[in-house]
Amino acid sequence: MEGYLVDEVSDGIDALHSIDNYPPDLVVLDLQLLVLDGASVQQELAARAVTRDIPIVIVTGSDAMVNGTNVACLLRKPVPPDRLTSVVRQCLVRGSGAPA
Repeated sequence: MEGYLVDEVSDGIDALHSIDNYPPDLVVLDLQLLVLDGASVQQELAARAVTRDIPIVIVTGSDAMVNGTNVACLLRKPVPPDRLTSVVRQCLVRGSGAPA
């Protein structure tokens, strides 16, 4: 409804492949992914020159999984749809370096 084109994947490996094939303007990343967890996906994206500046919105229900995660935007589950779209909008404007 907000006009964003969304590509959904089922696990961390698929996320990396999708990002490689179709670099997004922003990534909404759950830390609890199958095969390769979200923290590992985030670290891999941060290590690559072509993806390190893509803003990442972390969505998690676990405080423990957030430790050591360096992202601009963080949402704690449950996330109402209007809050998600608001944070996505803010992070797209701010880029990868500013917290929301």
